[in-house]
Amino acid sequence: MEELPVPHNIKISNITCDSFKISWDMDSKSKDRITHYFIDLNKKENKNSNKFKHKDVPTKLVAKAVPLPMTVRGHWFLSPRTEYTVAVQTASKQVDGDYVVSEWSEIIEFCTADYSKVHLTQLLEKAEVIAGRMLKLSVFYRNQHKEYFDYMREHHGNAMQPSVKDNSGSHGSPISGKLEGIFFSCNTEFNTGKPPQDSPYGRYRFEIAAEKLFNPNTNLYFGDFYCMYTAYHYVILVIAPLGSPGDEFCKQRLPQLNIKDNKFLTCNEEDGVMVYHHAQDVILEVIYTDPVDLSLGTVAEITGHQLMSLSTANAKKDPSCKTCNISVGR
Repeated sequence: MEELPVPHNIKISNITCDSFKISWDMDSKSKDRITHYFIDLNKKENKNSNKFKHKDVPTKLVAKAVPLPMTVRGHWFLSPRTEYTVAVQTASKQVDGDYVVSEWSEIIEFCTADYSKVHLTQLLEKAEVIAGRMLKLSVFYRNQHKEYFDYMREHHGNAMQPSVKDNSGSHGSPISGKLEGIFFSCNTEFNTGKPPQDSPYGRYRFEIAAEKLFNPNTNLYFGDFYCMYTAYHYVILVIAPLGSPGDEFCKQRLPQLNIKDNKFLTCNEEDGVMVYHHAQDVILEVIYTDPVDLSLGTVAEITGHQLMSLSTANAKKDPSCKTCNISVGR
């Protein structure tokens, strides 16, 4: 009996965060004997991974021979933005139920995609459920060390500069490691209506009137929803001046919110004055995508504590939380 053809020239296409299409070439000899394909998919080994940690079990998909390209979706719990290796062999099911198989193809590598707008909209809807009632706010604020503000004054013409967002939050977030912006907070204390005196990010705080960053000349986008093995949750929002590079980046990737009517952060005009509200039951992390001149606000030392344990810098999302995860990879 002739050997089954070995797949070669494997191509991966139509990659999403939880699916892909696969095709390959093979010799026509014995092609009509092929009844199934075996596909072996594994997460690519991280050279820095803990050698004693449990490794993912190699997963072999047995699929009926269908016309190529074949869509692989739902067979594995694929994670977004993750590198995988894949190899293929052809198989012929025998009368006794066993398989005759070809040699394995070459191993190729690919990386799954970020969350799409569809997935982010699912996260957005989950975040809306727990956002809570709206409280008034009047300022955005950013805590840093004194050296940070000194550096911006001396080297950047007194303006804080956007920097690339870290990898905190959902693993599939399309803004992590890509969007440039300046991180601000806006949550207030329930009893005072003012920003809390404590901060994880440094003893010096820049405060700026809300209307100078968030107004009808800006767009608002939903960026992420996550927690860090804690009872409270974080929502990342992006404020981008209309037509700016940040606005164009977000328009393609993130769900846009109505600045006057959403569950997280609103801006409305009442009696000729801009009035702002934020959600009470989530911690908002606001990214502003343009430089901000320090002369537009004030810098002062906080009277509270620097609570380093509450920092979300590169924080990993809790993959088991039912409140803030959706039914695709983490």
